[in-house]
Amino acid sequence: MPVKDLALSSPEIVSGSRMRDRFAGQEGAETPRLTVRGIPAGTVELAIVCHDPDAPLPLGFTHWTHYGLPPVEGEIDLSAGRPGLNDDGGHGYVGPFPPEGHGDHHYYFWVYALNRRVAGLPTRDEFLHQYGDAMIEQARFVATYSL
Repeated sequence: MPVKDLALSSPEIVSGSRMRDRFAGQEGAETPRLTVRGIPAGTVELAIVCHDPDAPLPLGFTHWTHYGLPPVEGEIDLSAGRPGLNDDGGHGYVGPFPPEGHGDHHYYFWVYALNRRVAGLPTRDEFLHQYGDAMIEQARFVATYSL
């Protein structure tokens, strides 16, 4: 998969740094704002995933999926699209809540530029398996959090 111009960032989270408590599960889990740039030609939809591979579970923990986002540069309008499933059993963003003393967990925020629309509300794993061939480009940034 090409990795060219697509870029994902947040005006509220510095890549490589610790997230502020307000985005964490025990502090209200405010959904962070995201910005996208360099959307490739042919993109019909953007998808967002936030995943913690450090969670003490076999496949880590998915904190957020969001599908059906329009391919528009700038701040992503999170009122658009469909909040997908997270591994807490709900929809939308669920903030970090790593086990106390477990050390830094890494939170990978991904954006995927897709050449076809996502149907329904797949889990992260279902999305990656069913739409891998539709991914034109992907980008990510990583933040940390610990208790």
